[in-house]
Amino acid sequence: MANHLLSKSSFIKGIQCDKQLYLYKYHYNWMDKVSESQQAIFNRGTNVGVLAQQLFANGTIATDDPRKSDEAVAKTKALIEKGCQAIYEAAFLYDNILVISDIIVKEGRKWNIYEVKSSTSISETYLLDASIQYYVLLNCGIEINDISIIYINNQYIRNGNLNTQSLFNIESIIDKVILLQDFVARETSRLKEVLKGKVIPQIPIGKQCSDPYPCSFMGYCWRDVPEYSVFDIANLKTEMKFELYNQGYIKLEDIPINYGLNDKQWMQVNCHITNETIIDKVAIKEFLSDITYPLYFMDFESFMPAIPMFNESRPYQQIPFQYSLHYMRNNGSTLEHFEFLADATGDPRIPFITKLLNDTINDGIILVYNKSFEISRLKEIAKDFPEFSIEIEKRISRIVDLMIPFQKRYYYTPAMKGSYSIKYVLPALVSGLSYDNLEIKEGGTASSVFESLYYETDLFSCTEIKNDLLEYCKMDTLAMVEIFKILHNI
Repeated sequence: MANHLLSKSSFIKGIQCDKQLYLYKYHYNWMDKVSESQQAIFNRGTNVGVLAQQLFANGTIATDDPRKSDEAVAKTKALIEKGCQAIYEAAFLYDNILVISDIIVKEGRKWNIYEVKSSTSISETYLLDASIQYYVLLNCGIEINDISIIYINNQYIRNGNLNTQSLFNIESIIDKVILLQDFVARETSRLKEVLKGKVIPQIPIGKQCSDPYPCSFMGYCWRDVPEYSVFDIANLKTEMKFELYNQGYIKLEDIPINYGLNDKQWMQVNCHITNETIIDKVAIKEFLSDITYPLYFMDFESFMPAIPMFNESRPYQQIPFQYSLHYMRNNGSTLEHFEFLADATGDPRIPFITKLLNDTINDGIILVYNKSFEISRLKEIAKDFPEFSIEIEKRISRIVDLMIPFQKRYYYTPAMKGSYSIKYVLPALVSGLSYDNLEIKEGGTASSVFESLYYETDLFSCTEIKNDLLEYCKMDTLAMVEIFKILHNI
């Protein structure tokens, strides 16, 4: 390995928290396990970076393996000396600081530096990321003409082959980067001293644990915080949560009775202390009064490819690929089930909406959980494919949100822990029915595994993933059926 204390990524971690930097450098194995959805985000960043290389053709990759940074530094130097005009993943080392620049392109005697991001805007963190690159390259003797961020243009709509020139925005940030150079010099010097320390920095948990990114060592640093604590109080500002924590009020039962919580927050606290369930039968009855049979229980799943895969789609557009429908003709009738899961071979939206409209052609209220999601997806399809708009509007007019009684606390139990998410409501109301035994337990994972089907070549894996997706989505609507039954019985 090249002799370096700091890298681009560890610098960013250190700016967020000295302790995170130290743990990342010396206790990497203590890091929290990366979730499937988080790994999908990392993969997306890599894929976007590779695609952006097409903006500067005929470049050469300098870093074949990031773990062999000494080789990458040597190869980068050799490519520059050889007269290479564009280098991807160019590696530079200065004063124990290693940076790998996504793309550098020669313009005359000077170089343009490009940092590629898979987001749709430029953040303060991205400026710091670029600033340490500028600092290192400049001190390595590289003459710099400009430094820019390449990021995704969320107004781009694909039609035909992907147009990478239109997909990306390129924005110069050199003026801001130059202003940050003194800060970078001070911080790199300070952080190297942190890393030379013999003990882990004693930094208490705080807002820095999630700002600007969730820390990779939450499991280690938060190990003494109870599973259910003041940090779980619904809609309580982060500042107030840490104010309570820093004053020694960690469990809900510790909170002083004169602390400034609102009524719903006090309901959560008091129900936890007394183990009391709140049921407003009058409000529940009023909510149910307009819900008549037959009933559909509907749930969608969608994915958000950063790079638009289909015509008439934008970067990060929610593309529905699956639904589950449970159907009850009347109270006590046999439950019927309909479902759809797209083949990962093309745009799923037209087969999705065609089958959905057919499966919901009969009259009946359509119950969903958090209607803004399903309604938004339907309106987007109506906009992109107007031939379906009239029938889609008819379905939207029939939608009722089953989340309302829990969101408004007509029904609340301590087991909901302040949440009205169906993932909390279901086990709180229905014993023996939960997501715990499913391979896919939440929507983020469903999205990432479906997108992976477009690239999966193992037929056994494809079949397994499809079955897992069907079981997950089916559980969402079955959960709604059971929750509705309980409200109805009340």
